[in-house]
Amino acid sequence: MAKAATARTETRARAEKRLAGFIAKFDPDAQARIRSIRRALRRLLPTAHELVWDNYNFFVIGYSATERPSDALLSMAADANGVGLSFYRGADVPDPKKILLGSGVQNRFLRLESAKTLDRPEVRALIAAAIAQLRVPLPESGRGTLVIRSVSKKQRPRRRAKK
Repeated sequence: MAKAATARTETRARAEKRLAGFIAKFDPDAQARIRSIRRALRRLLPTAHELVWDNYNFFVIGYSATERPSDALLSMAADANGVGLSFYRGADVPDPKKILLGSGVQNRFLRLESAKTLDRPEVRALIAAAIAQLRVPLPESGRGTLVIRSVSKKQRPRRRAKK
């Protein structure tokens, strides 16, 4: 796995250009969904740092209080089958509507059909609960950085196979 430049060595414009290239690997509909979900998450978490991985299995943008992945609260993860919202400490997030999926020790997720899913009250409540449980709080002001964390040379296809 190739380690990419950090925010200290890569300009935001260069990081945005690389990010656009990662998203361009997906089908046009998936590209539009990923971009709209990212915009919605930036509106909800304007001071969070965006940490990007273009890994073997998934394309991921994590939202973190710092540039450290361990300080993240959630991430958007995409593959050829769709986009999900993953809560890093989702097993501890109150979920009275039982919308979170997964049974792991720590992580829980939900599928995102569109950015509008983020507007549902039960999803907003999950995000608020994830923010409340952060060990390091989100900055009160400013704009988070965009950090390309890693890019895998070998990746699963980002587009669905043609039938």
